[in-house]
Amino acid sequence: MTGLFLTLEGGDGSGKSTQSALLTEWLTARGETVVHAREPGGTELGLELREIILHRRGYMAPRAEALLYAADRAHNIATVVRPALERGEVVIQDRYLDSSVAYQGAGRVLSTTEVRDLSLWATEGLLPHLTILLDLDPSVGRERLDASRTRYDRLEAEAAVFHERVRDAYLELAAAEPERFLVLDATRPVDELQRSIRDRVSALLDTLTA
Repeated sequence: MTGLFLTLEGGDGSGKSTQSALLTEWLTARGETVVHAREPGGTELGLELREIILHRRGYMAPRAEALLYAADRAHNIATVVRPALERGEVVIQDRYLDSSVAYQGAGRVLSTTEVRDLSLWATEGLLPHLTILLDLDPSVGRERLDASRTRYDRLEAEAAVFHERVRDAYLELAAAEPERFLVLDATRPVDELQRSIRDRVSALLDTLTA
């Protein structure tokens, strides 16, 4: 497997889509082939699962939610991500297993170890070369969401304490794997954040082609 697998993580409203678009533009200009992926909903099957996970009305048991995310992840990795990496391409993915650990593990007060192990089984142990964590106070993220939309999905609509647990879990994950994570303050200007991301990705590309 010779490609580069990059994931973007962070709370709602942290700017993942903006940074992903800018990074794609830069990588494409360098001559890289970029494949976009997302979870949930990065495949035809994933779109159906996304609708269930994020927009189904009524109660959903936390373990059922975690299993649905794992099913989406298994299919996405098998049909989109691994084939692209085997072709030597760059995959930029919006959310991955760290999201499940943070949201379904810490957020839903399940075992973060069990949720992570479930995702590793679903993906046959695939980890990103780099995980970019855009760290943001949940209250700031909610203000950003309030300014841009009127409808919230099931997770976005959770109480502040839920999102605080999610943020804490992300930071714990990053502290445990500093070589994989790039943690950035998402309140910094967009161009500054992008420069930091490009510097780290450029170094990774140099290492892979050395």
